[in-house]
Amino acid sequence: QEFVLLGLSTRLGMRDVLFAVFLTLYLLTLLENTVIIYLTCSHSELRKPMYFFLGNLSCLEMCYVSVTVPSLLVGLWTGPFHVPFTACMTQLFFFISLICTECTLLASMAYDRYVAICRPLHYPLLMRPQVCLGLAMTSWLGGLLVSVVKTSCIASLSYCGPNILNHFFCDVSPLLNLSCTHVALTELVDFISAIVILWGSLLVAIASYVAIGRAVFRMSSATARHKAFSTCASHLVVVGIFYAATLFIYARPSRIEAMDLNKVLSVIYTVVTPMCNPVIYCLRNREVQASFRRTL
Repeated sequence: QEFVLLGLSTRLGMRDVLFAVFLTLYLLTLLENTVIIYLTCSHSELRKPMYFFLGNLSCLEMCYVSVTVPSLLVGLWTGPFHVPFTACMTQLFFFISLICTECTLLASMAYDRYVAICRPLHYPLLMRPQVCLGLAMTSWLGGLLVSVVKTSCIASLSYCGPNILNHFFCDVSPLLNLSCTHVALTELVDFISAIVILWGSLLVAIASYVAIGRAVFRMSSATARHKAFSTCASHLVVVGIFYAATLFIYARPSRIEAMDLNKVLSVIYTVVTPMCNPVIYCLRNREVQASFRRTL
């Protein structure tokens, strides 16, 4: 009927410090993404495909951190706490949906940059509003579909033994570790969906950035090359960290036993990358900075 979440840390002195740190990061992430959504909606010069995707990403990040970070903060404030079975599965459903959506959105954004840099004359046609809307809708609906399948498989398992989850939110591997039924089919569904979503979107992103890199090398201006490389490098760092952590945890043929490592890696893609994405993708951008100054 319920699970017990141990949280990120069970040491009382450490919990107080971590609570203050993660509460600050959570509020900062919400503020950053709220500013980006406001700017992209209120300034006509930002109504371009790139900022359309960034607005979607900011909306997603706000939902994403609001699914996982509150339970992280509750665990740090109160220590281990009880979560009803339905609440746990609801959190799992939204988490899987949003993380799958983020993967495909990052791939769509990489493709957008590829078209802008490598095929600029075709950009108005290839990234017309209907295409952008279709890519965004596919990302959101695809995430929902994958989440329905995976959550249904996990919720249908029997949990009749220990109910303690060594994590700060309801995640796939900790739940599979607690199941007292045969989980081979559920593991296979989880593994295949992770391969399709994670590896598929990662390959699109890699192919896009490789093509961008080749185009940048052919630029005659050293200043233009440096600017393009600095932008792409920062994007690649964020994308690389996000995909490396998620692939290690989810694109495995069997569940993870080392939960402490799982918790540390989960902090990276549930707290760190959502906070860094607005800075890397938007707030370093000159057009966004100009719009922000005008707003102020």
